[in-house]
Amino acid sequence: MFTTESGLLVPGVTEDQMREVDRIAVEDFGLGILQMMENAGRSLALNVIDMLGSPAGEMTVLAGSGGNGGGGICCVRHLSNHGFKVHLVLDRDPQQLGGSTRYQFNILHEAGLRPEEPNDAGKLIWRAQVVVDALIGYSLKGSPKGRTAELISLCNENAANVLSLDLPSGMNATTGETPGVVVYPTRTLTLALPKIGLHQVDGDLYLADIGIPPEVYQSLGISFEPFFNGRYWIRLNIGGRDSNL
Repeated sequence: MFTTESGLLVPGVTEDQMREVDRIAVEDFGLGILQMMENAGRSLALNVIDMLGSPAGEMTVLAGSGGNGGGGICCVRHLSNHGFKVHLVLDRDPQQLGGSTRYQFNILHEAGLRPEEPNDAGKLIWRAQVVVDALIGYSLKGSPKGRTAELISLCNENAANVLSLDLPSGMNATTGETPGVVVYPTRTLTLALPKIGLHQVDGDLYLADIGIPPEVYQSLGISFEPFFNGRYWIRLNIGGRDSNL
């Protein structure tokens, strides 16, 4: 279903398979959630810079409370470290963040970076050269609701260029179905392996290496030839077509 630009096959995974990949990577291989999140956040920042095509610019990152949001918050730090003007908009009060996502937020807080006021989200999305969608990852349960749904709608109404992390927020990772509002990205940066629901995605599709060893996938009967070939993120084609068509 997915291939690299040079024609190498890249297997897709379902939500359940990806959840098991994460479990095996952490419990059996000792890979840390923060390690994978850091790799995801750095590649996300590099994709923002690639989309911007400039050493300077203004970005807005929309982040949720799960691992996807943690990757987005990490991206804010990397972009800020490189001198970019970047705004963070959360879909909830920071006190409601937990686990590794809260850890990433605490780093930002200690660095003096604060989330924006919720009422400013629309104008910050409109002003940004690139908007990062890091609201919902592969664990979508029903349709997006509340503040998350509002931010998705604001993104679709006001954003010029959108980069979704892992898959567009509001899309089912396995089926590609969208039970409610969904982000319409310019580019999607999926992580580890592409989710099979991404065959429905419009725009460019890229894949980021977050450091999971091939042996993790092999334990689930998923094998493939190495395809990153010295790079940490690559462009994918979908079902024999270029992902931007």
